[in-house]
Amino acid sequence: MDEFGPLNLQPRAGRGWFPKRRPTRLRATYNRTQGVRHMFGALDLATGQLYYRIRDRKRWSEFLAFLKSLRARWPGQKLYVICDNYSVHKRAEVRAWCTANAVELVFLPTYSSWLNRIECEFAALRYFALNGTDYRSHGEQDDAIGTYIRWRNQHAGPVRDFAVGSKIRYPDYLPNVA
Repeated sequence: MDEFGPLNLQPRAGRGWFPKRRPTRLRATYNRTQGVRHMFGALDLATGQLYYRIRDRKRWSEFLAFLKSLRARWPGQKLYVICDNYSVHKRAEVRAWCTANAVELVFLPTYSSWLNRIECEFAALRYFALNGTDYRSHGEQDDAIGTYIRWRNQHAGPVRDFAVGSKIRYPDYLPNVA
């Protein structure tokens, strides 16, 4: 699980075919009056499904609400949630709720967000739903994100292989680390 954002309303550069000598220009973004939003996302490795919620803020209470929605999806099972070291994830209220509800938070090492498999999904989300766009409202942006995630989930499969062929999988990759 991880947070994606901030999702602000600004023109995002992308690739495209433009008429000669008169390319489409991006509008100026001096004033951002509609604020920013944040997406909480979780990837189920067994099915490859991506679950998400978009909220106006990313405080501990929104994170806990997202964990509760994940807990409701898999009742009676122990959940292992891999997340980064963002202070919201380590809040006392969050840890107490996780202990009481069979949710174990597994923290990645500092500065190693690349180990979190959901980052790959966020890169694809950015490419397919956000790049080359100029959404005028958060609702329009949220609809585009939701459309992409629904399409992605229809074509998802279990995530089994990590870093195939990478030297990091070999035991002697970091021989001098204690």
